Amino acid sequence: MQITDVRTIFADQYLFVEVDTDAGITGLGESGSWGFLEASAAAVHTFKRYLIGQDPLRIEHHWQYLYRWSHFRGSAVMGALSAIDIALWDIAGKHFGVPAYQLLGGKVRDKARVYYHVFGETKEELIAGCAEARERGFTAVGHLTPFLDDSRDIPYFKTHVDMIEDAVETVAAYRQAVGRDVDLCIEIHRRLTPSEAIVLGRGIEPYHPYFYEDPVTPDNFDEMALVASKIGIPIATGERLFSIWEFQALLQRGAVQFVRPDVCMVGGLSHAKKIAALAEAFHVQVVPHNPLSPVSTAACIQLAACIPNFALQEYPVGEDVPPKSEIVKSALAQENGFLIVPDAPGIGIELAEDAAERHPYVPRAVQTRLHADGSVVDQ
Repeated sequence: MQITDVRTIFADQYLFVEVDTDAGITGLGESGSWGFLEASAAAVHTFKRYLIGQDPLRIEHHWQYLYRWSHFRGSAVMGALSAIDIALWDIAGKHFGVPAYQLLGGKVRDKARVYYHVFGETKEELIAGCAEARERGFTAVGHLTPFLDDSRDIPYFKTHVDMIEDAVETVAAYRQAVGRDVDLCIEIHRRLTPSEAIVLGRGIEPYHPYFYEDPVTPDNFDEMALVASKIGIPIATGERLFSIWEFQALLQRGAVQFVRPDVCMVGGLSHAKKIAALAEAFHVQVVPHNPLSPVSTAACIQLAACIPNFALQEYPVGEDVPPKSEIVKSALAQENGFLIVPDAPGIGIELAEDAAERHPYVPRAVQTRLHADGSVVDQ
């Protein structure tokens, strides 16, 4: 069996990669480079020059070859490599007639617990979203900010005391809305300094968040370790990282209690499985990052199915309604806050033939929030 073509497909806000073979088997993957999908597609076509004519089942060899040949990496490159890797595992599963997780060690669970996204421009909307998720049977909610989902068009300003006290009161309201039935995954989006993150972390400790995600930027692992050492809430981080060595640096410092590899960014299923194994050695659990399409969700569930230290799967809104529901032929089944691990060959999902036509590509706007003084704010 040989690879005959590698194709990129843009639909809505997503980049998909399909790898064709002379055996009539096509594999599907997705790039997680988010704001740099055009650059990621260019990297896919660069990799294509090597892949044509290769045996698609030599997955690890191809991963090493493409990762190491140019000596330069980054999110666009790693998103491309991830999409190709996922597509090759999809081919392998279809070739052998088994789910990809069967080739990665076999299934250790039948379903994967998920956390549901909650959004809102007001505190009332966020609180209502938590309550609604509970009513729908979800036992965890995430993408849950104590700072509101303000528009990036609005200049930011708050005094320190107002920011901290309002955020603590907001988390308290979330807890009151769901009681003990729902775990809260508090998302900070890297917007705090280490000192602010410590003060806020201590303030919300009484409400027992499941984790405190990305309180500071991931650029300095020592800063994340400092925050982790000063608070009593587990740190979750890793969605912006794209190598096992970065995760090793976090783990070695005790800076993370839940790693968040993005299967569509860290090098696909091949590298995500290694990151999970590394985390296992530190008794750290895995919460795969997933802000993308149902293809990403399907790839994440293949990982969740075969690793012992899986904790929770990010499950973005809208997988059962257009445009996401029309991008794929059918999405994974969700029941009572769990995604059912599929038994279909490969990654268990197929792209709709007319996905690109029905939902043309919508590039993400380059838009960063500013402070009232005109400087850039992380959000």
